[in-house]
Amino acid sequence: MKKQIASILLLFFMGQAQGGIRQYSADLDSSQWQLANDSRLECTLSHKIPNYGEARFYSKASRKMNMEFELDMLLLPDNYALAEVRSVAPRWRPGVGDHVLAKMKLHKQFTPSLPKKVAWAMLSELEQGMSPTFFYNDWYNEQDKISVGLSTAKFQKAYQKFVGCVGNLLNFSFEDISYTVLNYQSNSDEFTKSSAKRMAMISEYLSLDPDLELVLIDAYSDSYGGRWTNLKLSEKRANKIREYFVANGIDPSRIEASGYGEKRHIASNRTTLGRGKNRRVVIHMEKP
Repeated sequence: MKKQIASILLLFFMGQAQGGIRQYSADLDSSQWQLANDSRLECTLSHKIPNYGEARFYSKASRKMNMEFELDMLLLPDNYALAEVRSVAPRWRPGVGDHVLAKMKLHKQFTPSLPKKVAWAMLSELEQGMSPTFFYNDWYNEQDKISVGLSTAKFQKAYQKFVGCVGNLLNFSFEDISYTVLNYQSNSDEFTKSSAKRMAMISEYLSLDPDLELVLIDAYSDSYGGRWTNLKLSEKRANKIREYFVANGIDPSRIEASGYGEKRHIASNRTTLGRGKNRRVVIHMEKP
């Protein structure tokens, strides 16, 4: 393994001797790590790389733990390339070997990124005082090589805040609640227990991110109680939820609420279970 690493480094520096190498990284004075987003919806740990761009680790509210890394370049590649991501030991740790973490695709159209496992590995290396560094050939000058390093200076404090933020993220995302079907108790505008829990989730999300572009509310009833009564009951259900969204800061002009009564049944009204399914409100939310 040590021989392989030595061979890779030898080839890299042989290329350096033939051409040039451009190194980008923040020094001790300019290095900054910042918790750019700190909410229960998204956490972002950012690091400016002078004259190159910005490195970002981020995690979003979701049912599953997630993490991603992206390297936001000021100048995107002119064509497809492949970068090697290595964990490089600082000069003050002689004898500590470098090792490969991953390969990263560089595309012309997109900011390059790395998935959860690699992103966490990079954070772990930074926490241990190692510097994740990207090596690739310059796409504008074939004789040049590029080295982009993440500085460990001033990392620890920001990282602790970032980990705390990630641990406090909601365990559901907007996509989990953007299409919701709520059910009601018989002949009532009161939710069933499961639907009340779902509405509480929507309420919690809206308290953090009320910026919705459109909310569609469609209410339906079962076939018991008379058509006119059921139509008015479904309208009452739809308007009650509309008032709820308005109270949570959503622009009333962006909310469309309709009651359809006994129309569009999705189950048989001959059974208790079927009628329970038909007593429903469908909420569809869209963001910009």
